[in-house]
Amino acid sequence: MKDFNFKVPQVIEFGLGSLKKLPAILDENKLDHVYLVSDRGLEAIGVVKKIQDIIEAGGIKCTTYLDVLPNPTVDIVNEAVAGYKASGASSIIAVGGGSPMDVAKAVSVLAQFGGTVHDYVGLGKVPVGTIPMIAIPTTAGTGSEVTASCVITDEEANYKMSIISYEILPKYAVLDPELIMTAPASIAAACGVDAFIHAMEAYVSTDATLFSDAMGEKAMELIGGNLRRFVANRKDEEAACAMMAGSTFAGIAFAWAKLGNIHGMSHPVSAYFHIAHGVANAILMPTVVEYNALADNGRYEKIYNYLSTDKEPVKDFKPSMLVDLVKELNAELGIPASLSAVGVTEDKFEEMATDAMKTVNVMVNPRQTGFKDVVNLYQKAF
Repeated sequence: MKDFNFKVPQVIEFGLGSLKKLPAILDENKLDHVYLVSDRGLEAIGVVKKIQDIIEAGGIKCTTYLDVLPNPTVDIVNEAVAGYKASGASSIIAVGGGSPMDVAKAVSVLAQFGGTVHDYVGLGKVPVGTIPMIAIPTTAGTGSEVTASCVITDEEANYKMSIISYEILPKYAVLDPELIMTAPASIAAACGVDAFIHAMEAYVSTDATLFSDAMGEKAMELIGGNLRRFVANRKDEEAACAMMAGSTFAGIAFAWAKLGNIHGMSHPVSAYFHIAHGVANAILMPTVVEYNALADNGRYEKIYNYLSTDKEPVKDFKPSMLVDLVKELNAELGIPASLSAVGVTEDKFEEMATDAMKTVNVMVNPRQTGFKDVVNLYQKAF
C-alpha cells in the first residue's frame, strides 16, 4: 500500500436552499463588498439576480462581472481583473460551472499579486494570500469548487494553461442542488458524464490512494445511479442532490489522484475547436476506456457495476463490457458518437497530441501512453 496524505481545507455547505447561508458566511468573514463572476446565460435565467438579491438583502454590496464565456481566455481574465480592481470589492463569488470558477480563481491571484496568467502556469507558483473566494456551482459536473486548479485558454497558442496551487482553492463552497434543477437536458448530460469521468479516471489513475478511492467510489455510486434519472427529470430533488454531492466528491477524488488520457486529450480538443469540455470528454471516453482495458486490475468491473442499471452485480465480467456500456450511455444521453460529428478535423491531431503530452494527466494514465498512441486515439475517436 502506497503512502499518502490529504487535506480538505474548505468549508462546504450542502443542501436544498443552502444559498440562504451566504450572507452569514460573508458577515462571519467581515466581507462587505463582493465581486460576483458569472455568465450571461445564468443572468438570463435569473440565477445571478437570485444570488445578488440574497447578498444585498444581507446589507452587502455586490458588483458583477458577467462576460465569462466557455473555455475562458486570457483576455476575459484580464477584463475581469480590471473590473475587480475598479470595483473596490474585497472578495469574490464565482457562480456557474467550471468557466466562471476558473476566471474567478485567476482573478483572485492576478488582482492580488499582479502579472499575467502565464506567470502562474504550472504547479505551486501562487503565493499565499489570494483574495477570499466563495464558489457556488450551478452544474453537477466540474467539481471546480473543490479543486486547486484553473484552466485558461491562450488563444494565440490554442493551448489550455493550468494554474495548480492549493492557494486558489475557494475558501467556501455552497452546494445548493436547487441551482442545477433548471439546467437543460443537454447540459445536465454533458456535465454529469464529465463528473463520472472525473471519478472514474481518478479511480484508475496510477496516483490513486485509499482516500481518492473512497471519494471516487462514492461519487460513481451517486452519479452512476442517478445520472439517467436526473437528465430525464431535472426537477427530481433526490437525483439532483445525488448529482451535486457526487460531482463534488469526484472533484475531491481527482484533486488528489489526478485524471488520465480522457482529460489530457480533451483539453486540446476544446482549445482548437471550441467544443464544450464535458462533450469532448464524453466523446473520448469509449475510445480511452477501450485503450486502458489492457491495464485493468479489476477496477473496470466495479466501475461497470456503479454505472449499470442492472440490479445485481454482473457475472463473468469482461472489460469490453464497460466499453459497450459507456457507448450506450452516451447514446442514451444524446451525446455525439465521434469527434468528426462536432467539427474536429484530422489535420490538427498531431498538434493536439503534442499539447496532450504536456499534461500530467497522461503521465498518470493506467496504460503508458506516448505521442503516437495519442494520435491513434484521436483517429479512432474521430
